[in-house]
Amino acid sequence: MARAVEEGAKSVVGIDVVVKYFVKPEELADSDGIILGAPTYYHDMGMDMKNLLEGAAKDEINLKGKVGATFGSYGWSGEAPNLLLEIIKNRFGMDVIEPSLRIKYNPDKKGLDECFHLGKTVAEKVLKKSLKSDI
Repeated sequence: MARAVEEGAKSVVGIDVVVKYFVKPEELADSDGIILGAPTYYHDMGMDMKNLLEGAAKDEINLKGKVGATFGSYGWSGEAPNLLLEIIKNRFGMDVIEPSLRIKYNPDKKGLDECFHLGKTVAEKVLKKSLKSDI
């Protein structure tokens, strides 16, 4: 899923895309757009994602106005992407793409296309915002 999101973002000319599996909270501030992916485990996101967001909150990392989106897979309930979206929107004030992308089990061709579209949508919004700020 992350690779398809990456491919979608890279399809937009003028956007630099970096995929990271482990991120320090302070690294989030260096990005204009942030797409967080997390599978749902027992109705929740994993501890690594919780630690990232708690660290960003504790360190008062400013993400206000940055473009954001979330995605994830699930087997039963699928809360993690929605929880992530609510946190980056309401706690950090990010400009989010809604709704979060949730895919049951492993993505099929349609699911991977949705991932590609999510990456492209975020990249286009980042580019549009950066062009407006250059004026």
